[in-house]
Amino acid sequence: MPSFRDLVVSGVILGLLPVVLRRPEVGILLWTWIGLMNPHKMAWGFARDIPWAFIVAVVTIIAIVISREPKRVPLKLPIALQLVFVFWMTLTTLLFSLYPDLAWEKLDKVLKIHFVLILTLMMMQSERRIRLLVLVGTLSIAFFGIKGGIYTIAKGGGGMVLGPDGGFISGNTEIALALTTTLPLMYWLRLQTSKVWLRRAATISMFLIAVSILGSYSRGGLLALAAMSLFLIFKSRRKFVLTVGYVAFAALFFSFMPAEWHEKMQTIEGYKEDTSAMSRLGAWKFAWEFTKAHPIGGGGFDTFQKEQYDKYAPEERAFDPHSIWFQIMAEQGFVGLGLYLLYWFAAWRAAARVIRLCRKRADLLWARDLAAMIQVSFVGFWVGGSFLGLAYWDYPYLLVTIVVLTLVVVQRQLHGEKAKQPQQAVVVPGYGLQGR
Repeated sequence: MPSFRDLVVSGVILGLLPVVLRRPEVGILLWTWIGLMNPHKMAWGFARDIPWAFIVAVVTIIAIVISREPKRVPLKLPIALQLVFVFWMTLTTLLFSLYPDLAWEKLDKVLKIHFVLILTLMMMQSERRIRLLVLVGTLSIAFFGIKGGIYTIAKGGGGMVLGPDGGFISGNTEIALALTTTLPLMYWLRLQTSKVWLRRAATISMFLIAVSILGSYSRGGLLALAAMSLFLIFKSRRKFVLTVGYVAFAALFFSFMPAEWHEKMQTIEGYKEDTSAMSRLGAWKFAWEFTKAHPIGGGGFDTFQKEQYDKYAPEERAFDPHSIWFQIMAEQGFVGLGLYLLYWFAAWRAAARVIRLCRKRADLLWARDLAAMIQVSFVGFWVGGSFLGLAYWDYPYLLVTIVVLTLVVVQRQLHGEKAKQPQQAVVVPGYGLQGR
């Protein structure tokens, strides 16, 4: 007997497929929702195991092919580096993989993610579509933060917030990182509305997301939240209000949480006595020793196996990357790590360029604030990701895609305005009036 959740999820997706055929951008939004939120995994029956993302992707591709809209991929530097990085991961799987069966399975997932991101670049090149993409992506993850925040308060801080089953962010530390990365985008959504009730709803949602991050009992999440919050204050146009809000929230939350939460957070200082912290150091040591022996292409996806630990770090037993940086280094080699770092540098510079282009333009304030908040999200992801193996998670790559789309839209508007400006007449001796 199908559950109510099965019927709702299936009804929503199937009901939107005819719309996707007429409007392929809806397919991008639908795929983003399914990929980030995994709503079908919250069902209890038949809908749980249906490959909805694949079905939506196929229908979206058909819609794009038959659509008369222009289909261009803006090859900005971050996207060019992303494509090179994907090519390199394919090459390492072909040439360097120590566990081909595992590697090909992971590569298949990675290629699907990046393929749809290219389709996203192709179809979402307008301010309205960017806004919808941010809204869908943000709320898909914020849902778990709102839910987790209510759970934490109801449990008096005694429960542990976990992520959705069957995805990248199922664990407590993973969901803490995901919510930290999402929180600045929720703040951006708050800035975009003049309706009081929507602003209040966004403020309450931000509060619950922050509670959920701390309620995950993740020390990495606490560090990422602290780093992200400081940078959010720095980037915000309302520094004083945010500072006061953060101080009030911290005082309230720290007095609310039980003793076991404080005891776990205090182990950040005494990491040498903490088994979990030492396992992370062990994983990083293994990654370094392994990559020194496999410097060019690493060992391919899923290199962190017992057999390799026995060779390069026999005293360690983490069997997990515990860091996006060390994960890329061991699995894709120093070449892959270099490409990954260049990709993030280019993404940061693209966001900075948007901010620079939109300076003193009230009509482009939405783009400037969006680029700034995505930079804040980057900081949260980089800090939290330093303690987690989420290098292939799709959401950060989606944020880079949004930055590039925003840059394209802003440049298009500015170039269009420049082209419409009347030419200034100048006098060239002997030739009369000339246009400049």
